Amino acid sequence: MNNNDIFKKLRVALQLRDDQIEDILKLVDFRMSKGEIGNFFRNADHPKYVECGDQVLRNFLNGLVIHLRGTKENPKNAMEVIKQNQSDVKSKTAEKPKMEIKPKAPAKKKPFNPKEKKAAPKIQVVEKVQYKNGKNKKS
Repeated sequence: MNNNDIFKKLRVALQLRDDQIEDILKLVDFRMSKGEIGNFFRNADHPKYVECGDQVLRNFLNGLVIHLRGTKENPKNAMEVIKQNQSDVKSKTAEKPKMEIKPKAPAKKKPFNPKEKKAAPKIQVVEKVQYKNGKNKKS
């Protein structure tokens, strides 16, 4: 199990989005863009996959402690923060307009039978032209 797996599991367990992870890293003065963070969560076969280093994971964990517990001067209850994150995630998904998917009417098609194939009349595209190649032929 590598750092990327640990990072992915924490993200899923705490229901964090990339912008929230970016804010958590800013708490410990470690700046990363959403794109750089997203590269950690890609499949290992993907060309833009990036291995998560120890420094990134360490700063994320330190920021996560501050995010969940707060500071000494301003302590927080971790469970309240987690519940707030869950409600934020639910509200964000509720805000997105859901597209209604209507089932298409099934088309009544007959199975292909080559014997039933109707012969289409051939249309002559080019008229028959008599070519004269400059030779005088006696008829």
